[in-house]
Amino acid sequence: QVQLVESGGGLVQAGGSLRLSCAASGRIFSINVMGWYRQAPGKQRELVAVVTSSDSTNYTDSVKGRFTISRDNAKNTVFLQMNRLKPEDTAVYYCNAHVLTVGSSRSEDSWGQGTQVTVSS
Repeated sequence: QVQLVESGGGLVQAGGSLRLSCAASGRIFSINVMGWYRQAPGKQRELVAVVTSSDSTNYTDSVKGRFTISRDNAKNTVFLQMNRLKPEDTAVYYCNAHVLTVGSSRSEDSWGQGTQVTVSS
């Protein structure tokens, strides 16, 4: 139905930057909310940032002022610019999209496979 493909993860030193991208494809009619979640080893998956189709954003407190979420609605793509990275940002980052598919009457959540972000101290 809908595929989300992430890219941009990797290894970076503390204080460095990374930019994640996630492109959605498939039988997409519209996407309301797109966002990023992360899961560190031994911890639950947590919300990092979300952006609506009208560019309203929300961030978890620990990344405010360091991360910026944005989207390209024409390309069904969401980005996460991560600056001043810290070791505690190390996690697998997952893309999420609330998608209304063609022919459907309600939106459903879709998830990417995840991309590893590792921040060394």
